[in-house]
Amino acid sequence: MRTILFAVLPLMPVAVALAGQPDAATVQAFERYAAGREQAMAQRANSPGGFLQVANSPARLRDVKNGEILVEPYRGDGMLEAPDGIIHDWLGAVFLPGVGLDHVIRFVQDYNHHKDFYKPEVVDSKLLSRDGNTFRIYLRLLKKKVITVVYDTEHTVVYRKLDANRWQSRSVMTRSQEIDGAGKPGEHPVPPDKDHGFLWRMNSYWRFEQRDGGTYVECEAITLSRAVPTGVGWLINPIVRTLPRQSLELTLEDLHRALVH
Repeated sequence: MRTILFAVLPLMPVAVALAGQPDAATVQAFERYAAGREQAMAQRANSPGGFLQVANSPARLRDVKNGEILVEPYRGDGMLEAPDGIIHDWLGAVFLPGVGLDHVIRFVQDYNHHKDFYKPEVVDSKLLSRDGNTFRIYLRLLKKKVITVVYDTEHTVVYRKLDANRWQSRSVMTRSQEIDGAGKPGEHPVPPDKDHGFLWRMNSYWRFEQRDGGTYVECEAITLSRAVPTGVGWLINPIVRTLPRQSLELTLEDLHRALVH
């Protein structure tokens, strides 16, 4: 499945304090949190209570079935403080009426063409390798908010078929390289100590269930970004706090637009 995206577009020239790369304590906090969530997801997948998180609430499930694209923080405001960083955890769901599960899975696994359906945020996409239901993919990601940031990223995505009506996948970003002057002659990687720190780590967990005459698609996106430095919160806060939600919402909108006719 397409991974959740990051980047930003300048409204005016502006200086942003740089973050560099996360230290070991920051990464360990993210990995501990993600491992805990994965354990809970595994228990849910095998529980009689339901496969989809959104199914916890009949009202929310009804709203999604009726066409609402649900995007909400997993808990609180969707942010958890980590040493010198912020862990973001957002849940989204969409219903694709009249679209079968097999068609959805074929579509999301067609990584060479994600750039055609997820414009402008996916600038480029490529399948690097496939071994059964394990995919290695490349994505060049761009988003727009206050400043411009483009990342070359690689991800390992593992799919698992649970039964005739349910699939799930786990996507882990294995490389993230900020690019300066993307798309222009002379574009080049940003040195590690000059990275803006908006996309340090990213895991996304997808659930697909065929029922009610279509397919429900649910995603939990867990990302790690820089902390908001003292004195520039007015500039960094809109980026750090809104991009994870915006990215997930746009991803689900694009998926719906591509598959529901």
